[in-house]
Amino acid sequence: MLNIITRGICTSATVAGKHNFRKFLLYNKRGTRIFKKLRAGNPELYPDMPIDKRGVRDTGVTRNGKYYEIAEKIPELIVPSLEGCKLLPYVSYRAPDVIQSEFTSQDLFNAVYAQKVIDDFKSGNLNEDGSPKECSEEEKLNPDEAWIKARKTGSDMF
Repeated sequence: MLNIITRGICTSATVAGKHNFRKFLLYNKRGTRIFKKLRAGNPELYPDMPIDKRGVRDTGVTRNGKYYEIAEKIPELIVPSLEGCKLLPYVSYRAPDVIQSEFTSQDLFNAVYAQKVIDDFKSGNLNEDGSPKECSEEEKLNPDEAWIKARKTGSDMF
């Protein structure tokens, strides 16, 4: 007798609707809400059941069994107002790539000081050593003030 092995298409799932729920990790799901409130209120009664924080940082510290909230540890999201903004929140994939060269000190000088130096030279407002007779606000800054101004929010936009 000839034994022929055929392969067919199965229309039902091989597990017939049975799933292995042991592989689904359900953190902090042991007990009812009442039990969880009791456990949170009395952690010394339930030391064997640690609370899994799943990457969430605490916003305070526990000292002598009492929890103290620290305002500096609470995250604060600062979102600008976009009223009147002409930009759209979507950028098409067909938008051309922006290729920009490295921003050098020469580019910075050209963006900030070059036009004033040219205007002072043409109008004759330069001293013999090349310094301007009338200083602008940027030229009057000392190094510390310039350093603070350069690190303010939005200082890289000119």
